[in-house]
Amino acid sequence: MADATLVVFAAEQVRGVLEGTGSPDALEARQMQALSLAVHIPLVCFGIAFPAMFLFVEGLYLRTGDPLYKALAKRWSKVALIIFATGVVTGTILSFEFGLLWPDFMATFGEVFGVAFGLEGISFFLEAIFIAIYVYGWDRLPKRTHILTGVPIIITGATGSAFVISVNGWMNDPQGFEVVNGQVQDPVPFSALLNGHVAHELVHMYLAGYLVAGFLVAAYYARRWLKGRRDRYTRTALVVPLAFAALAAPIQVVVGDWAGRKVAESQPVKLAAFEGVYKTEEGAAFHLGGFYDTERNEVRYGIKIPYLLSILAHHNPTAEVVGLESVPPEDRPPVNIVRTSFQTMIAIGTFLAALGSFFIFVWLRKRRLPDTKWFFRAVMLAGPLSVVALIAGWVTTEVGRQPWIVYGFMRTEDAVTSADNLEIGYAALIAVYVLLFGSVIWLLRRLASRPIETELDRG
Repeated sequence: MADATLVVFAAEQVRGVLEGTGSPDALEARQMQALSLAVHIPLVCFGIAFPAMFLFVEGLYLRTGDPLYKALAKRWSKVALIIFATGVVTGTILSFEFGLLWPDFMATFGEVFGVAFGLEGISFFLEAIFIAIYVYGWDRLPKRTHILTGVPIIITGATGSAFVISVNGWMNDPQGFEVVNGQVQDPVPFSALLNGHVAHELVHMYLAGYLVAGFLVAAYYARRWLKGRRDRYTRTALVVPLAFAALAAPIQVVVGDWAGRKVAESQPVKLAAFEGVYKTEEGAAFHLGGFYDTERNEVRYGIKIPYLLSILAHHNPTAEVVGLESVPPEDRPPVNIVRTSFQTMIAIGTFLAALGSFFIFVWLRKRRLPDTKWFFRAVMLAGPLSVVALIAGWVTTEVGRQPWIVYGFMRTEDAVTSADNLEIGYAALIAVYVLLFGSVIWLLRRLASRPIETELDRG
């Protein structure tokens, strides 16, 4: 399901959806891709992080012999299988959209990055094999053998997404090819994939996976807790994912700083769009809230914090920040979309880090969950907010690269399909996702309705 991270195309469709640019058919193509990505990206997070959580719980079972841990790990592995199957469907749709909606992009650069999707496919098939063995192998394999079959699930979930995220890094930092007479020549795929953006994008996405999966799972059990179901099973099922997410949240703040400085170095116009800096200046300020006035070329109604953008981008309060005026208008991203997404991501990320830090503080001091209802309400809110932050982060990254699909080499308008009559496909896509969503909710509710003790039955 790691092919879900075809989020590399989030910019193309999000800008078209929000601005209505391009031909009607190109707009429909972008909207179809946007819908598929919005459905699929959260599933990627579960593919990255959830296996580590249920293997951790199974490890507790092997260490203590407590059947509650076995029951919880077994229940979660079944949830993971349902999510994986859902990811197979949405990932397959994305793969078709990749070729059908972006033909010129594939035709021009396929030789450069295509190997990454081949390697991702191998990871996907290995993940499918081992998750089947793991779920079917409960009570059929020796205990230690069984937990070892889960290790490849973690590895393949990480490597599969890594190969696709490396393509996204390449789109932001193209290398590994030459352009001769307007044609791409001498592709060096592995040089392209080991680009200057891949490291921080990988770490940032992996941590996001633990944040989304951790807070979403914790949100479900926080709701159970508030409804009075405060047994040891609910407590354990809440603490484990919350601990994973709480540990990842403050680290994500540091990685975000790393990513911001990399953007300032290699894509200064994107950084200018983050804040709405029109003129190149030293000691650039940062505005909380407000909006960018495209006529006055300034941020209005925001709370100005002097020097903060220079500090965030360069760790120097007097550092120069390149402005939007450094490039022609047609080479500038849509500032308000990028800026709003960036500030949304930062605001939610700060909230998640604060919530996680509070949980860790109380747990280390008192070895228990916080006793205020507001904490559990905040955890319930953190689940959906983490998904919003995830999408906002990708919009920030990809729309900020606009108008380029491959930075400096190919524009989005030259990559998207101009095929006619996409309405039928669009309607069918919506119908598939509605049916798929309903089926997943039904399966998860049916699984949750079974007493946890049933997981201890053989088979």
